[in-house]
Amino acid sequence: MNDKREDPPWDERAPGVLRLPSGLLVRGRGLSRPLDPSAQPPSYGVYLLGRRPPDLPWESHWLRWPDFRLPADRAAARVVLTEAWQRAAGERVEFACDGGRGRTGTALACLAVLDGVPANEAVAYVRTHYDRHAVETPWQKRYVRRFG
Repeated sequence: MNDKREDPPWDERAPGVLRLPSGLLVRGRGLSRPLDPSAQPPSYGVYLLGRRPPDLPWESHWLRWPDFRLPADRAAARVVLTEAWQRAAGERVEFACDGGRGRTGTALACLAVLDGVPANEAVAYVRTHYDRHAVETPWQKRYVRRFG
Protein backbone atom coordinates (compact mmCIF):
# COMPACT_ATOMS: atom_id res chain seq x y z
CA MET A 1 0.00 0.00 0.00
CA ASN A 2 1.26 3.48 -0.88
CA ASP A 3 1.07 5.71 2.20
CA LYS A 4 2.49 8.75 0.42
CA ARG A 5 -0.02 11.57 0.46
CA GLU A 6 -1.05 12.92 -2.94
CA ASP A 7 -2.98 16.19 -2.93
CA PRO A 8 -4.08 18.07 -6.04
CA PRO A 9 -1.34 20.61 -6.81
CA TRP A 10 -1.60 24.32 -6.18
CA ASP A 11 -3.31 26.36 -8.86
CA GLU A 12 -0.23 27.91 -10.46
CA ARG A 13 -2.13 31.12 -11.20
CA ALA A 14 -3.10 31.63 -7.55
CA PRO A 15 -1.43 34.44 -5.60
CA GLY A 16 1.88 33.50 -4.01
CA VAL A 17 2.40 30.22 -5.87
CA LEU A 18 5.99 29.70 -6.96
CA ARG A 19 7.02 27.14 -9.57
CA LEU A 20 10.49 25.80 -8.87
CA PRO A 21 12.67 24.75 -11.83
CA SER A 22 11.79 21.06 -11.28
CA GLY A 23 8.10 21.89 -11.62
CA LEU A 24 7.32 21.65 -7.90
CA LEU A 25 4.78 24.23 -6.75
CA VAL A 26 4.89 25.88 -3.31
CA ARG A 27 3.00 28.85 -1.93
CA GLY A 28 4.30 31.79 0.03
CA ARG A 29 2.03 34.23 1.82
CA GLY A 30 1.81 36.85 4.50
CA LEU A 31 -0.24 35.99 7.55
CA SER A 32 -1.10 39.67 8.05
CA ARG A 33 -3.38 39.41 5.01
CA PRO A 34 -6.45 37.18 5.39
CA LEU A 35 -6.53 34.03 3.31
CA ASP A 36 -9.14 34.26 0.56
CA PRO A 37 -11.96 31.84 1.55
CA SER A 38 -11.93 30.41 -1.99
CA ALA A 39 -8.16 29.74 -1.89
CA GLN A 40 -6.90 26.19 -1.70
CA PRO A 41 -5.75 25.31 1.82
CA PRO A 42 -2.29 23.83 2.26
CA SER A 43 -1.86 20.28 3.44
CA TYR A 44 1.37 21.31 5.19
CA GLY A 45 2.60 24.70 6.27
CA VAL A 46 5.90 26.06 7.56
CA TYR A 47 5.46 29.19 9.66
CA LEU A 48 8.47 31.45 10.04
CA LEU A 49 7.66 33.55 13.08
CA GLY A 50 9.18 34.86 16.28
CA ARG A 51 6.18 33.53 18.18
CA ARG A 52 4.16 30.31 17.95
CA PRO A 53 1.48 30.58 15.24
CA PRO A 54 -2.20 30.03 16.01
CA ASP A 55 -3.58 26.52 15.70
CA LEU A 56 -4.31 25.64 12.09
CA PRO A 57 -6.58 22.98 10.59
CA TRP A 58 -3.68 21.45 8.60
CA GLU A 59 -0.37 19.95 9.57
CA SER A 60 2.25 22.59 10.25
CA HIS A 61 5.70 23.27 11.61
CA TRP A 62 6.82 26.40 13.41
CA LEU A 63 10.35 27.62 12.78
CA ARG A 64 11.31 30.27 15.32
CA TRP A 65 12.47 33.05 13.03
CA PRO A 66 12.18 36.65 14.31
CA ASP A 67 11.20 39.39 11.87
CA PHE A 68 14.08 40.72 9.73
CA ARG A 69 16.39 38.08 11.19
CA LEU A 70 17.53 34.53 10.48
CA PRO A 71 16.23 31.24 11.88
CA ALA A 72 17.04 30.81 15.57
CA ASP A 73 18.29 27.27 14.88
CA ARG A 74 19.86 27.10 11.42
CA ALA A 75 20.47 23.34 11.52
CA ALA A 76 16.80 22.73 12.34
CA ALA A 77 15.79 25.17 9.59
CA ARG A 78 17.78 23.19 7.01
CA VAL A 79 16.02 19.98 8.08
CA VAL A 80 12.55 21.58 7.98
CA LEU A 81 13.14 23.29 4.62
CA THR A 82 14.49 20.08 3.09
CA GLU A 83 11.52 18.06 4.36
CA ALA A 84 9.06 20.66 3.07
CA TRP A 85 10.75 20.66 -0.36
CA GLN A 86 10.46 16.87 -0.47
CA ARG A 87 6.82 16.97 0.64
CA ALA A 88 5.98 19.46 -2.13
CA ALA A 89 6.20 16.59 -4.62
CA GLY A 90 2.82 15.29 -3.43
CA GLU A 91 1.37 17.89 -1.09
CA ARG A 92 0.35 21.54 -1.13
CA VAL A 93 3.11 23.11 0.96
CA GLU A 94 3.05 26.75 2.02
CA PHE A 95 5.53 29.03 3.75
CA ALA A 96 4.38 32.10 5.63
CA CYS A 97 5.60 34.88 7.88
CA ASP A 98 3.82 38.09 8.86
CA GLY A 99 4.40 39.99 5.62
CA GLY A 100 5.23 37.14 3.22
CA ARG A 101 8.39 38.73 1.85
CA GLY A 102 11.53 38.66 4.01
CA ARG A 103 11.46 35.37 5.90
CA THR A 104 9.12 33.70 3.44
CA GLY A 105 11.20 34.88 0.48
CA THR A 106 14.37 33.66 2.20
CA ALA A 107 12.83 30.22 2.79
CA LEU A 108 11.61 30.04 -0.82
CA ALA A 109 15.08 31.01 -2.07
CA CYS A 110 16.54 28.17 0.02
CA LEU A 111 14.01 25.80 -1.59
CA ALA A 112 15.16 27.05 -4.99
CA VAL A 113 18.72 26.13 -3.99
CA LEU A 114 17.55 22.65 -2.97
CA ASP A 115 15.79 22.44 -6.34
CA GLY A 116 18.98 23.16 -8.27
CA VAL A 117 19.14 26.95 -8.62
CA PRO A 118 22.73 28.10 -7.94
CA ALA A 119 22.85 29.70 -4.47
CA ASN A 120 24.11 33.00 -5.87
CA GLU A 121 21.08 33.18 -8.23
CA ALA A 122 18.32 31.99 -5.87
CA VAL A 123 17.31 35.41 -4.53
CA ALA A 124 16.94 36.77 -8.06
CA TYR A 125 14.91 33.67 -9.02
CA VAL A 126 12.47 34.21 -6.15
CA ARG A 127 12.25 37.95 -6.83
CA THR A 128 11.41 37.23 -10.47
CA HIS A 129 8.94 34.41 -9.92
CA TYR A 130 7.40 35.17 -6.49
CA ASP A 131 7.77 38.76 -5.22
CA ARG A 132 10.18 41.44 -6.39
CA HIS A 133 10.68 42.53 -2.76
CA ALA A 134 11.42 39.04 -1.42
CA VAL A 135 14.46 38.55 0.83
CA GLU A 136 14.69 41.89 2.59
CA THR A 137 18.00 42.12 4.42
CA PRO A 138 21.68 41.66 3.53
CA TRP A 139 22.00 38.87 6.10
CA GLN A 140 19.00 37.04 4.60
CA LYS A 141 20.70 37.24 1.18
CA ARG A 142 23.94 35.96 2.69
CA TYR A 143 22.04 33.11 4.41
CA VAL A 144 20.69 31.97 1.04
CA ARG A 145 24.14 32.13 -0.60
CA ARG A 146 25.58 30.04 2.23
CA PHE A 147 22.62 27.64 2.22
CA GLY A 148 24.04 25.99 -0.88
